[in-house]
Amino acid sequence: MVVGDPSLDIDTLVIGAGPGGYVAAIRAAQLGQSVLVVEKENVGGVCLNVGCIPSKALISASHQYESISHASAFGITAGDVKVEWNKVQEFKNGIVKKLTGGVASLLKANKVQYFNGEVMFINENEARVFNDQEAPRYRFKNCIIATGSRPIELKAFPFSGRIVSSTGALSLPEIPKSIIVIGGGYIGIELGQMYSKFGTKVTIIEGGDAILPGFDKDMGSIVAKKLKGTNVDIVTGAMAQGAEQTDKDVTLTYKVGDKEEKVTADYLLVTVGRRPNTDGDLGLELANVKVGERGLVEVDAQCRTSNPHIYAIGDIIAGPALAHKAMYEGRVAAEAISGLPSVIDYKCVPAVCFSDPECAAVGLSEKEAKDKGYKTKVGKFPFAINGRAMSLNATEGFVKLVSDADTGLVLGAQIIGLEASNMIAELALAIEMGATLEDIALTIHAHPTLGEIVLDAAEVALGHPIHTVAK
Repeated sequence: MVVGDPSLDIDTLVIGAGPGGYVAAIRAAQLGQSVLVVEKENVGGVCLNVGCIPSKALISASHQYESISHASAFGITAGDVKVEWNKVQEFKNGIVKKLTGGVASLLKANKVQYFNGEVMFINENEARVFNDQEAPRYRFKNCIIATGSRPIELKAFPFSGRIVSSTGALSLPEIPKSIIVIGGGYIGIELGQMYSKFGTKVTIIEGGDAILPGFDKDMGSIVAKKLKGTNVDIVTGAMAQGAEQTDKDVTLTYKVGDKEEKVTADYLLVTVGRRPNTDGDLGLELANVKVGERGLVEVDAQCRTSNPHIYAIGDIIAGPALAHKAMYEGRVAAEAISGLPSVIDYKCVPAVCFSDPECAAVGLSEKEAKDKGYKTKVGKFPFAINGRAMSLNATEGFVKLVSDADTGLVLGAQIIGLEASNMIAELALAIEMGATLEDIALTIHAHPTLGEIVLDAAEVALGHPIHTVAK
């Protein structure tokens, strides 16, 4: 087709097939809309291809290696344990292939049309979709923009050679002997700790006073202690200045106060956040879509932009850049288009870091609750005296519940420890359903499980703990 060709009609155009986009497309199709989803790169977006999924595959592999290498704690001796990096990468790539293939099948099963290419808005209700072979023009009744984000690239540290982003760090040709990580947030900690478990010497450079600034400090301190015991140096209050690289290594210059320091490693990983993909050739101004601060699209409670027929979800709107948040917003947008009363409500957005031990939080922290005027009652219970945690030799961590002292209503929860990523779901549901500490304490939790720690934390807050002495 050429530019002058008439437009094809479609009910809903979805731009981006990442977690938010593909969920929005499928939900819109379920609600009777004809849907076209356009993806520039690969089905599944960043999350399935170069983010959440491949990183967790490598993290799981590193846990397996560490567990086998230290099985003596269970009375098991394993000798000559080796890592075949090419097979680890094959394992990771196999998972990505299965999941992305599964998403493609789901789109097809729901009769969602798929186009591998790019999009440029022509006006408020028309867009050109194009690749090297074709460039059809579509007239849409509604559109959902789900273009996601990309790693922030600093001018002093351009991604090339031995300076890599999180994407590059997932596919290094070998396990490096050493690596420097700029940024002590969840991505830097996850990938840095993963490589440390495979034997890499890791140096983490963090500008703040502690790692994992998005979590309670007592959680970050436990992870920091574990990191320091596994060949990881953490430098806080440090500002990266510049880097010089050769074909064999890279040297980072940084400052702590007025003192300049240098460190050399095989690679330099830069993880200082992500940038919304709204600054390209999408043509948002032609579509009358308003973009605000930091490149984020402004939306209402139904993800509707300044153009009432165009919606935006995921990393390109305000809030944490999390796949599960994008999925949630994708459902809301698709249902809003169909006339359902769906609205976004961020009462419960769990945050998880797949560190060792894992960190997870949902709702309000104790400080946030107090800042909002709540009189709080807190219950905290350690993994160390839970039978299941002992049997797994994983006794680091705790469950902390934050509640309203007057009503017992659960306001928030923080968990650090084995399986925190899975345990947090119970507490997200508790907050969403308006549960109280007593509701949790009266819920029978299977024994012996890690979930019992949640029950014990509730009983601590209520003042009648069974498995510890009341203070």
